[in-house]
Amino acid sequence: MPGPTRQRERATEGEAEAETEAEQETGCPECDSDSLVRSGDGGGELVCEDCGLVIEEENIDRGPEWRAFNHSERQSKSRVGAPTTQTMHDKGLTTQIDWKDKDAYGRSISSEKRSQMHRLRKWQERIRTKDAGERNLQFALSEIDRMSSALGVPRSVREVASVIYRRALDDDLIRGRSIEGVATAALYAACRQEGIPRSLDEVADVARVEQKEIGRTYRYIAQELSLGLEPVDPVQYVPRFCSELGLSEEVEQKTREIIEVTAEKGMLSGKSPTGYAAAAIYAASLLCNEKKTQREVAEVAQVTEVTIRNRYQEQIEALGIH
Repeated sequence: MPGPTRQRERATEGEAEAETEAEQETGCPECDSDSLVRSGDGGGELVCEDCGLVIEEENIDRGPEWRAFNHSERQSKSRVGAPTTQTMHDKGLTTQIDWKDKDAYGRSISSEKRSQMHRLRKWQERIRTKDAGERNLQFALSEIDRMSSALGVPRSVREVASVIYRRALDDDLIRGRSIEGVATAALYAACRQEGIPRSLDEVADVARVEQKEIGRTYRYIAQELSLGLEPVDPVQYVPRFCSELGLSEEVEQKTREIIEVTAEKGMLSGKSPTGYAAAAIYAASLLCNEKKTQREVAEVAQVTEVTIRNRYQEQIEALGIH
């Protein structure tokens, strides 16, 4: 049974819809035009666009009663909390006791109250997780957040990684595997899904598990969750690698051309995208007279110099350059 407040809200919504329908049916009484608009973000006067007649003046303003002129003022007067997020085990719906040890008026509280607030804060932290499952989820999401910060990926990737981990948890894919391994694999899958190129070596550098376990776990959850991820395009690595090497826009454009031309000839199949991009950058730097050594390129791309030499020879032969 809906309460009286909900009934009043429905009645108000119904009256507003009835008023709008009546306005559309009647139109302007002066020129019979249907071009009626409301000024002031839909809450002001009802005016005819053709003849300028003010049809309705007194209207209910459903906006806030306070005024704010910039973002900081709007944030300070806002009556809502932070948006829900998948990166926290309780989706950000928890409460928190402030650490400033001050009352509502900003005055410092007594030492007795401070010790009481300290105990309450400690218990608040303890009861946020009701069982071991929630504690493990909290740990996994904190690991995803830590690795995301180290890799410098945007907030959207963290959200996607958290969703992938939650799906794996719901499908019982974590049983028999380490929490860190599944969390790292979820982050790597999120990077590929969102088009943020991070190689398996880069992810393994910030993870607490070995690269072999990350790759094995990633293949398992990608298959079980039907993520359907496509192979990584080497072009996605080009801007970041060129930026770290200090190369010009001309080299970056030439690298893209080399990758596109050689990929059309089927040379990309079975090759590492990072090694392929590194070899194309090395070839483009030679062609544009901005030479970088194979060691410099290999350190940025985290591949071996042998890989760059092999891919480089294949690419220049495909391009017909001697």
